[in-house]
Order: sequence, then C-alpha cells, then structure tokens
Amino acid sequence: MPILARMLPAPLTMEVRRGAIAQLGALLADSRVATSGRVAVAVGASQGDRIAEVIAPSLGEARVFRVPDGTVDAAVSLGADLRKGAYEAVVGVGGGKTIDATKYAASLAGIPMVAVATNLSHDGICSPVASLIHEGGKGSFGVPMPLAIMVDLDFVHDAPAALVRSGVGDVVSNLSAIEDWHLGAAERGEPIDGLAISMARTAAEAVLGRSDSIESDAFLTVLAEALILSGMSMVIAGSSRPSSGGDHEILHAVDQLYPGTSNHGELAGIGAAFCFYLREDARRLGEVAGCLRSHDLPVVPGDVGLTLEQFTDAVMLAPSTRPGRYTILEHLRLSETEVRAKVEGYVHAVGR
Repeated sequence: MPILARMLPAPLTMEVRRGAIAQLGALLADSRVATSGRVAVAVGASQGDRIAEVIAPSLGEARVFRVPDGTVDAAVSLGADLRKGAYEAVVGVGGGKTIDATKYAASLAGIPMVAVATNLSHDGICSPVASLIHEGGKGSFGVPMPLAIMVDLDFVHDAPAALVRSGVGDVVSNLSAIEDWHLGAAERGEPIDGLAISMARTAAEAVLGRSDSIESDAFLTVLAEALILSGMSMVIAGSSRPSSGGDHEILHAVDQLYPGTSNHGELAGIGAAFCFYLREDARRLGEVAGCLRSHDLPVVPGDVGLTLEQFTDAVMLAPSTRPGRYTILEHLRLSETEVRAKVEGYVHAVGR
C-alpha cells in the first residue's frame, strides 16, 4: 500500500491540561475548524450546566445541545438538529457516552467533530468507533475520528474515580488484543499492520510501567495520551483490531448477558488478564493483574459481582459477539466444562 494512502489523519491539536475547556474559543477560531464560526456544542446530562457555564465566556452565542444518553436515538436526534442548524462543526464535551453520541451525530450531519473529554474511561476519545445503545443492546458504529482532541484535567479530577481508573483497564487490554492479532496472522494469514501494533503497545506499556496513580496530573496526562494513541492505532489499522481481542469479546458478552454489571474498562481489564491465563503467559498475566490491582481495578469475576458460572457463560458466548475475529478464544475452542475449569484456575491463580 502506498505510504501516502495510509498516513494518519492527525488531529489539528491534542491538548491535555487543566482549564482546557475554557480555551475552546481559541481552538474554534481556527478557520480549519469552522470558517464562519457557526459551531454547536453537545454536552452530557450530568455535567451540562457546569460545562455550559465554563465555555460561555469563550464561545459566546454558540448553541448548546444536551445529549441525554449514549443511545442511537440520542445521536440521531442530535444529528438532525445539526443538519437543520447548518452548523460547520460540533464540539462534544463530556464522558464516553456524550463523545460517542456526538461522533455519530457529526457523521450523520457530515460535519467535523471536536472531542473534549472530561473523564478517561476508555479509548473512544478519538477512536473511529462510536459505541451506542440500541434496542438490541450495544453496538459499534464506524465514524470519522475527531478533528481535534482536548482533555480537561480539572474535570477529570472531579469525575468518579472508577470511571478514570477504567481507562487503565481499557488501554492495558491492548496487550492481549495484540497477541490475538498475531495469532490471527499465524493461524489465518490475517494481515498485520506493524505501525498500528506499535502504537497500541506503546500506549499500554506507558501506563503499565508507572508507579503513580490517578491523583497525579502526570499520570492522568500519560493515561490520556495513551488512550488517544490507542484510538489512533485503530484509525491506522482501519479496524479495532489493535485494541480489541478476546478481552473485548468477553466484555461484550457480559454486557449482553448481564447488562449493568460494570463499565467497559473494568471488564476489558479482567478479560485481558483471563486471556493471558489462557495463553499460559505467566509473566504478562502477573504484569496485567498487578497493574489492575495497583489501581484498585477488579481482577476476578467476583470483584464485579459475577459468579464463576456467569463468567463461564460469558466466555462461551464471547466469540459470537465479534463474528470473524480470531482470538485465543476461537483458537482453543474450549467446551463449557473446560472453560469452567479455566475460570476456576484463573481465580485461584490471581485471586486476592
């Protein structure tokens, strides 16, 4: 493939700092975002009033839309509003649900989107995927990556700690996804993109090796950059392959069978650790489980309220959540009895 054909459409800017939201006006004054300044802002339900107050001085009369939830219906409704208003761009300010809904709405309206994250729960900040809830459960929809990305550390510090920590689980799960991609290449001849793998691995290792925590601006900056890099690796790959393997198949199965059990990143972390147990990779299992535990993330099914039987059921269902994707789960093709024994062995190996 020609080098120019696979160049990353890098964002205009990527800022991670305190007070980022208050400086939105300066970014939106860039004519590459909007030539006439007709920009809409989408905010979530929980922090909408505070965000609207913070951005008011810099954005003046910009129209603020409220996104009630992370559903397809909410995104479609916002997309219709953006089209009717003939906006040149939309800024999604909030957590993962708000940003994903805004990404999808922007794609429907055919306009660029700027992502401003107020928490670091997963790598959807700049990924080419919007995870939205619909009548059949939760689905993933392909969308363009944001034109620019900002992370406001003031808001991140105020976000629920569990949401911020879950970003650790999501980015560390890249290590399992990468192993699955290599497995797909070895067993099925699946093409590998070395640059995407390098980016996804760099993101995971950057977080895995740190000894500080979410109370530190330095750690949050690294986590934000890692999640953004992880999202960009998916743009390079043209799919979620570098960041989603058997680990994510398991989390999607849990979401289907036991909705509301836990958040995305927490389940991704457990799924990644379990997949390394299946690979009999004691070194990586120890590193991933140790990282999760050091950030007070769940490690075994019981930590998120799942019984061994429920987790076994999720592992059995997992391959059907991503048809055609080859991971350690598809490779081993374990029976239900064998999966149950592996789950018990995993809990014994890493349980507190």
